Amino acid sequence: PLSGVSMWAQPPGGQVALGDRLVLSCAVAARTGPLSFSWHQVGSWAPVVTGPRLELHHTGDNDSGHYHCRVSNGDSMAESVPLNVTVLGECDAQA
Repeated sequence: PLSGVSMWAQPPGGQVALGDRLVLSCAVAARTGPLSFSWHQVGSWAPVVTGPRLELHHTGDNDSGHYHCRVSNGDSMAESVPLNVTVLGECDAQA
C-alpha cells in the first residue's frame, strides 16, 4: 500500500506574486509498483495536471486555492494534505 504522500512548494509556503512561477512537488515514502500522480484543486474533480510536479509558469488570481496530489499504483490510492496556494496581487505584494 501507498503511504507518506507529501508535497512541498517553491517558493516555500505556497505564496507567490501575481505572474511569478510556482512549482508544487509530490513524493511518496512507501510505495510498490509504478506510480501515477495527479494534481487537484479542492472543489474540482478534474485533475489540474498529471505527473509528480505541478508548474504554474505565470500565476493568476484564479490559481489561488487549496491543492493536493493524488498518487496511485493501480491497487491503492493515497492523497497529500492540501496546501493553500496564495497568489499575491500587486497591492498585496507591496504591503
